[in-house]
Amino acid sequence: MTENYKVLSYELRKQVVDMILEGNGGHIGGDMSVIDILITLYFRQMNISPVNQDDPDRDYLIMSKGHCVEALYVVLAKKEFFPIEKVMQEFSRFGSPFIGHPNNKLPGIEMNSGSLGHGLPVSIGIALANRMDGRKNRVYVIMGDGELAEGSVWEGAMAAAMYKLDNLCAVVDRNRLQISGGTEEVMAHDDLKERFRSFGWHVIEVEQGNDSDALNVAFEEAKRIKGRPAVIIADTVKGFGSSVMENQVSWHHHVPNDEEYAQIMKDFEERKEAARHE
Repeated sequence: MTENYKVLSYELRKQVVDMILEGNGGHIGGDMSVIDILITLYFRQMNISPVNQDDPDRDYLIMSKGHCVEALYVVLAKKEFFPIEKVMQEFSRFGSPFIGHPNNKLPGIEMNSGSLGHGLPVSIGIALANRMDGRKNRVYVIMGDGELAEGSVWEGAMAAAMYKLDNLCAVVDRNRLQISGGTEEVMAHDDLKERFRSFGWHVIEVEQGNDSDALNVAFEEAKRIKGRPAVIIADTVKGFGSSVMENQVSWHHHVPNDEEYAQIMKDFEERKEAARHE
């Protein structure tokens, strides 16, 4: 039976919200916008599992927008890198490895992240080293659109194009909101597609960035590109899945109250059931 990734996305969204409640904090809005990207990579694209996590030929995922680690934790738990019960019990507790940003002491996490702008440069180093070693694996990096104000992103973009890193695929979670407001008011990106093209990248735009099928098509296209890196600009919705959260900058980092929680879970369940019958 074929996996229904939309149904899965709402099941994992519920776990994210519960985790944030248990830990009394978390970047819930961005978790909701990025989770479909993570599901598509880990369950439809990447050669990575608990069995081969130390294999040098595995695919790599760098979560540069590390503040949305809750979404990464639930996907890795579903992939059986660690039990979801352990994450729920320990998330954001003193002394726990399940901290509020990716921690590479945990299985399945390649890089500590959280300082925005670092993920792409590190991914370029990994991709270049893999190519020098003659490996055929791929390197993926997920960035937030607010993160693109960091100068190191564009230094990296130049280097990736110069070295023709066609084993590298960047993904921009383009939800158009960051902690202090809309991205175009905080630091405008102009035409993001043209900007990446001017840096020598192959650009793929996904208008339905919270749809795993549309994302999967884009990742397949990226794999066919030769001689230059690819970037997928995924037009997502911050807080996707519930009208309580969607497109609300106040949900960048927020713990739902009882009323909000009940409505969010109701919205998730209704959308999950609709997806089950599509």
